[in-house]
Amino acid sequence: MDEQQLKKWKLILGDKSDPEEQLSLDEVEQGMSDVLDALYDSEKDRGLGASSPNVNRWLGDIRKYFPATSVQLLQKDALDRLGLEEMLMEPELLETIDADVELASTLLSLNKVMPIKTRESARIVVQKVVDALLRKLRSPLQTALRGSLNKASRKLRPKMHEVDWPRTILANLKHYQKEYQSIVPEKLIGFGKRRRQLKHIILLVDQSGSMASSMVYAAVSGAVIASLPSLRTNMVVFDTSVVDLTDYLHDPVELLFATQLGGGTHIDKALQYTQGLIVNPQETILVLISDLMEGGNEQSLLKNVASLKTSGVQMISLLALSDKGTPVYDRSIASKVNALDVPVFGCTPDLFPELMAAAINQEDLRNWASRHGLATKS
Repeated sequence: MDEQQLKKWKLILGDKSDPEEQLSLDEVEQGMSDVLDALYDSEKDRGLGASSPNVNRWLGDIRKYFPATSVQLLQKDALDRLGLEEMLMEPELLETIDADVELASTLLSLNKVMPIKTRESARIVVQKVVDALLRKLRSPLQTALRGSLNKASRKLRPKMHEVDWPRTILANLKHYQKEYQSIVPEKLIGFGKRRRQLKHIILLVDQSGSMASSMVYAAVSGAVIASLPSLRTNMVVFDTSVVDLTDYLHDPVELLFATQLGGGTHIDKALQYTQGLIVNPQETILVLISDLMEGGNEQSLLKNVASLKTSGVQMISLLALSDKGTPVYDRSIASKVNALDVPVFGCTPDLFPELMAAAINQEDLRNWASRHGLATKS
C-alpha cells in the first residue's frame, strides 16, 4: 500500500489509526482531517456541539475541502449529531427555546439539507430571533438615520423662504437687543431644497460560514434602513457567486433563508457587481461586511476598491457586524484596503446606527472608530 492510500485510510479512520504520527499530512490534508475529526471524533475538545461557536466555520470549511456531494453528506451527519432536527420537531421546545443569533446562524447554515418539516420549525426560531433584533435595533437605527439626513441637508446660508425660524431664534438668543425688543440674527439656519438624488446605501455582505452572525445582523439592519423612504437601499450577498437580495428587504426572514451560508469568498466579483448599482457615486455609501479572506483575485479586489473611491463612493470595510468582536481576518488585505483610504474595523450592532449616521454626515470614520475603541485594522 503506497503513501497516498495510507493517508486516505488515516483520514477515514482518524488520528487513532496513526498514534505515532508516522504519516505526515500536508496543509490541505490536515485541514480535511481536522473537519472530519470535529464531526466524528466526539472525544476531541474541538468536536462539534449544539452551542459550539465553531459550527458555522466548520460548515464553511467542509466546502473548502470536499466536493458538493460529500458536503451534503457531512452536513446531514452534522444535523443528526447536533441533535437540531430532533429538537426542532418538538413543538413544546420551540415555545421555550432560547433562540439567539448563534442558533439562528447554525440553522441557516444547515437550511439546504433540512427536511421540509424541520425547515418550517427552523423558520419559527429564526423569526423569533429577527423579531427580537427588530425590537432592539429599529428605533435607534431609524432615529440616527433620520437625524443625520436632516443635519446633512441643513443650510447655514439659506434664502429667506428656506429659513428654519425656530432653530434660528434659538441659535441667536444671545444676540437679543433689549432696547429694540428684538433678536439680531447673526446666523441663519435653514433647510435646503429637497435632494434631487436619494442617499444610496449598499450593504455588501460576505456569506461565508465565519460571517453567519454578521449576516443575521446585516439582514435586520438592511430591512430597517430600507424602510426609510429618504434612502435608497441595496442588499447584496456573495460567496464565490453574487446574489442581489434587495427585493427581500421587506422581509428579513425570507432574506436570510435566501442566503447560502458556508461558501467561499470572492470579494472582487462582488465589487464588480456593485459598481453596476451605483448611479450617483457622491451620494453612495458602500458597507462591505467581510473578514477579507479573499479566495478570488486580490489585485482585482484592490483595483475595484480604488476605482470606487476615485469615483466618489464613501466605502467602509467592516470585518464583522457582531457582538463577538473582530473575527480572524486577512491582515494583509485589510492593510492594503486601509491604505486606499477605506476605514477597516469591526462594529457591534449597537454602534451600527451611530456609524451610519456618521457616514451620512461625512465624518472622519477613522476618528469615529477610534473614539469608540474600534481602532482601524491594518
